[in-house]
Amino acid sequence: MQLDKAAFPILLAAALKDKNALEDIPAADSIRRAAAFIAAHGPSTEQDRWEENAGVNIFTLTVAIAGLVEAAAFLETEAGEFALKLAGYWNARLEGWTFAANTPLAARFGVSGHYIRTLPTDGASHRQALSETVPVKNLAADPDLPANAQIATDFLQLVRYGLRSADDPAILDTLKVADGLLKTDTPSGPVWHRYNDDGYGEHDDDGAFYGAGRGRGWPLLTGERGHCALSAGEDVLPYIEAMMAMSSPLGLIPEQVWDAAPIPLAGLSPGKPSGSAMPLVWAHGAFIKLCCSRDLGRPVNRPATTWDRYRGVRSKLNYDIWGPNMFIRRIRAGNTLIVALKARARVHRAVNGRTNTRDIETRDTGIGLHVVELPAADLTDGQTIEFTFYWLAAGAWEGQNHQVQVDAL
Repeated sequence: MQLDKAAFPILLAAALKDKNALEDIPAADSIRRAAAFIAAHGPSTEQDRWEENAGVNIFTLTVAIAGLVEAAAFLETEAGEFALKLAGYWNARLEGWTFAANTPLAARFGVSGHYIRTLPTDGASHRQALSETVPVKNLAADPDLPANAQIATDFLQLVRYGLRSADDPAILDTLKVADGLLKTDTPSGPVWHRYNDDGYGEHDDDGAFYGAGRGRGWPLLTGERGHCALSAGEDVLPYIEAMMAMSSPLGLIPEQVWDAAPIPLAGLSPGKPSGSAMPLVWAHGAFIKLCCSRDLGRPVNRPATTWDRYRGVRSKLNYDIWGPNMFIRRIRAGNTLIVALKARARVHRAVNGRTNTRDIETRDTGIGLHVVELPAADLTDGQTIEFTFYWLAAGAWEGQNHQVQVDAL
């Protein structure tokens, strides 16, 4: 399952609750199970929102963070507190996972760096992942681009959900790259591609997409770009008018518009519907939301509790989380190390391999994870925490030692 699909029912329940419309719908158990899925499987997802790539995708992760935050209000104290703690940790680590500095793309557009499209699945565990190749689907031949050479519009979700402000330097830098690389100005208005080297769309000669092609502009993304503009205090009427101009004579908004030279014999004109799906209900939803957002002066579907918690300010934390899918190798000096496991265990800990040994039994968070906290406030730069587990239900040891280094970072 995609990580964001587990979060959407939570966000829906939270939105209904905010409008006093949840009434007596028994949502708490479903929310707990959805939050448990997010906690156990994140920060990576099996598929991004385009259903193409696994890994740490910034759109999907943003939705998952909001899902955990919104879920906390429905959960018991222990579960709610851990959901907020996990959400805060993922939020704090966003740039470490998905922001690439000093790349060729950054140099080309004169910025310090940019958010990437997707980090490989194991990327949350090591620093070299930004240089690893991420497959680009829908092309006849994969260009073998590393993660730090791929950019998408997915980072806009950070602003719409309030995890980053519209004037955050990382957002502004990425906007410059995205607008320069993915934007096409058409007679109907501006439109954006999903990501660079996208192959999902007709060929330049009007050849139909047959599993490989050339990506085209999505009116849906014009709407999403408009929400970021709104958050920056801009008038979004030009984005609304562009989406209207890209529609069919019947007012149907397509999945993609043609953004190359016109081919009259094929009925293809720049800024007008291509041969893609039409209508795309997703695009119509984006249009309606942007219209409503213009009246409100803010994104209409911004999760209220998430916005109140972060308001665009990056999290600053005094803890790091190891597991269940984030096998970090370093923690910041002075931070507490939280070990999160999918089953009850007794954790055996040692410092620098042999000293200060201790056995600690995990506690149940209430959302599918069992955790222990390993204080490290007295450890200095370069020291290590080593640990292994004894699985209580299975009556067996993990069979390997894990090591985390204390780092001034």
